[in-house]
Amino acid sequence: MLWMRGERTALGPFTRELAELYWQWENEPAVIAGMGRQTPESLEARLAGYDAQARSMGTIPRFTIYDLTRPGGPVPVGTSALRIDHYVRTAEFIILLGAGGRGRGLAVEATRLTLDYAFTISALRSVWLKVLEPNTGAIVAYEKAGFAHAGRLRRAGYWRGAEADELIMDVVADAHLATG
Repeated sequence: MLWMRGERTALGPFTRELAELYWQWENEPAVIAGMGRQTPESLEARLAGYDAQARSMGTIPRFTIYDLTRPGGPVPVGTSALRIDHYVRTAEFIILLGAGGRGRGLAVEATRLTLDYAFTISALRSVWLKVLEPNTGAIVAYEKAGFAHAGRLRRAGYWRGAEADELIMDVVADAHLATG
């Protein structure tokens, strides 16, 4: 089942059947660096984490990102999530693409689809994210998807063993909906 479709990507359910695939993506060195983590996670811990995430879907909608350009039908390539603060109608945006989904522009469309969900279904006012400054590929994708720079947390994370600033980016509903 695919919930939201673009030309090249779609969003579908976040499922236990794909939990081992999520774990593989999350433990790729590029993803560990991009998320600012220092260590991989065991499969057992990831499966327990999936169970907790499944119970929190009311406040953190999660999606599997599918590549629609591959022969043989939609292929899962990543995940996205919205960590909603229901009191102020905002959310933190999180995206992860495995190696097979990176470098082909899929993140831009998947981000836009997740924002469409945030603003048209969840009726949020704004969505924000944090990204490590050296992660230039992600920053470019976020800008193309409509995010604007909103601030900086100095030396707030690590990128490949070195301290790095964390950039804050956001998009408000009016701006996103105006670009249709």
